[in-house]
Amino acid sequence: MAEQRLVILGGGESGVGTALLAKTKGFDVFVSDKGKIKENYKQVLVQNDIEWEDENHSEEKILNANIVMKSPGIPDKAPLVKQIREKGIKVVSEIEFAAQYTNATIIGITGSNGKTTTATLAHHILKEELNVGLAGNIGDSFAKQVLEEDFDNYVLEISSFQLDDIIDFKPKIAVITNITPDHLDRYDYKFENYIASKFRIAKNQSKDDYLIYDADDEVIVDYLKKNPVQSTLLPFSLVKTIENGAYLDKENNIKITIDNTQIIMPTNKIALEGKHNVKNAMAASTVAHLLKIRKQTIRESLENFQGVEHRLEQVLKINKVQYINDSKATNVNATYFALESMSAPTVWIVGGVDKGNNYQELFQFVNEKVKAIICLGAENETLMSTFGNMVDVIVETQFMSEAVKIAYKLAESGDNVLLSPACASFDLFENYEDRGRQFKNAVRNL
Repeated sequence: MAEQRLVILGGGESGVGTALLAKTKGFDVFVSDKGKIKENYKQVLVQNDIEWEDENHSEEKILNANIVMKSPGIPDKAPLVKQIREKGIKVVSEIEFAAQYTNATIIGITGSNGKTTTATLAHHILKEELNVGLAGNIGDSFAKQVLEEDFDNYVLEISSFQLDDIIDFKPKIAVITNITPDHLDRYDYKFENYIASKFRIAKNQSKDDYLIYDADDEVIVDYLKKNPVQSTLLPFSLVKTIENGAYLDKENNIKITIDNTQIIMPTNKIALEGKHNVKNAMAASTVAHLLKIRKQTIRESLENFQGVEHRLEQVLKINKVQYINDSKATNVNATYFALESMSAPTVWIVGGVDKGNNYQELFQFVNEKVKAIICLGAENETLMSTFGNMVDVIVETQFMSEAVKIAYKLAESGDNVLLSPACASFDLFENYEDRGRQFKNAVRNL
């Protein structure tokens, strides 16, 4: 039988990782990127004799594939993807491709918000007692880790785009942190399409697998009622009493019960602040309890976990003003959590690429806590018209350094300056990390 030909669209972390794994598994591999492939990735492809092209898609080299792995960033609407599908060529995501080459226990974590924190926290707990990798939307690609590390367990942070292209992928433990409108531009502006996409994480699960989810999230609860899954359900809640799963008792302890074994964790010492982080802690601790991690280990890990960069990250205090980097807040719901956790008057830096945002849920916090708004985006009209009447000062800029200087002038002793954009970053920055780093550098240069 001739070698299978795998064409990879996108020469980034997931693309190059998949190329390396596929080459080892005997595939004829070709990497094609419409943009420029970064120099470090090019070097890896060259050193491994993997054929590639960038700033171009050569159709004749792509449409003869047996299987195509496309980067999560490429939408199904792209003409080339349509052509590939019309020819009946199988299209998969990196996690679908890589999962078939490992027998590891997979913990898959998805959700509109909280998935990075929950995945990082789960990994932080598990690594104390298990051999475990952290991949997916985070760090080194899953495919590369399957090739080089071969861990016994993987915690994968998985986006809806990655789930759109799974066929047989099934995690032993799936987590859905929450579902709020996001990325609707990729889902024909239909929220129900996005919800269904998230639930693909459980579509191949059987009753021996687990689905951990937020029982306070009406979207999730409602979907499960209408579309039951095979998995064993382990909900978590801040307000309900949960028999199998996790909840917060009257003394503010997290109680987790699985198969009649219960563990109790006090929340007063959890390093991360905010109600949403109690939920992230519940989800991660439920994973750990399922995998038989000792209660003491879970407790200590929750107490010493430092959080995720660009997620409510305390940068510096200057003249008694706290500067906070929440660049990872790329949707309204993430910014909701950020503003909810502010306990002082706040100068809020917001804006970027608006994915059809509805800012209404933020109004109570803006009225209550925000003293000034700095709009940092290429297009700020929606923000200006939405929030113009709510605060005394609202200004716009297209430079991070300027945004931070304005904030410095507006903030008084005891205030917060919060970068929590509620939008994607691609108008003025490379990605949310670039935006967050520019913010931190600007603060340090004050």
